[in-house]
Amino acid sequence: MGQEVYDHFPRARDLFDRASEQVDFNLTELCFSGPEEKLSRTEYAQPTILATSIAVLEVARNEGVLTTANPVASAGLSLGEYTALVFAGALRFEDAVRLVYRRGQAMAQAGEKREGSMLSVIGLTEEQIDEVVEKASTAGIIGAANFNSPEQIVLSGEPNALGEADRIAREMGARATVELKVSGAFHTELMKPAADELAAALEDVEISRPQTPVIDNVIADYVSHPDQIRELLVQQLTHPVRWCQSMQKLIADGVNSFCEIGPGRVLTGLMKRIDRRLPVKTVNSVAPEANQGK
Repeated sequence: MGQEVYDHFPRARDLFDRASEQVDFNLTELCFSGPEEKLSRTEYAQPTILATSIAVLEVARNEGVLTTANPVASAGLSLGEYTALVFAGALRFEDAVRLVYRRGQAMAQAGEKREGSMLSVIGLTEEQIDEVVEKASTAGIIGAANFNSPEQIVLSGEPNALGEADRIAREMGARATVELKVSGAFHTELMKPAADELAAALEDVEISRPQTPVIDNVIADYVSHPDQIRELLVQQLTHPVRWCQSMQKLIADGVNSFCEIGPGRVLTGLMKRIDRRLPVKTVNSVAPEANQGK
């Protein structure tokens, strides 16, 4: 992950090396060589994904890979919100790396203290999901965690409640339910200890007004004041990510093309379910044959 840009571009090497200096493990070695089991753990995945995303973004901007040099807005899903804030000039890169490393550690610790998981539900409306959550809550803590698209919503909570939600959702006509391989009930009240730790870490971080508008996950609207950004980053750990509503806000405001930066094509796939008419360029490498989108 990210090794191609590291090997070929000094700017990317500088960013990866600076990221490694902010954590207590060899970020570049883990990112490029694994082991995969360690890399997939949230405390390590978060800083490595952030570093890779920013490195690809910076090289893509410098090499003219992006369709526009001046995007009208930025957004990121959950962890990706930190990349969006760095891009917009609201967070320093080094501060963001330290923050997401601490965020990942705190989330992992919260998951160890209170067992939880996540369940993707496909084919039910938001109103139906509300009904599923209400009924399943008799079995434990549960809530909607990610509104990914009009028909894909992720639930998060305690195992018994998720098991009940799985059964109820299928009975209500869900096309599919998929248990996600995660280490905790992210974006629910079970992450409150992690949110408290993140709040403490954010107290020492300088946040600036974004130079490019940023859409926030929690409110699906623009944020600009540093205090509001700080507060919402904390809230994001215990509140649902309203990605679908965030994209719909941008579309309503006239945005007619999108670019996904970093490893994977998850957001590109989600946009097809939100509004398939709009073009999305995927940039996960600087090699022209590796970047897709029209």
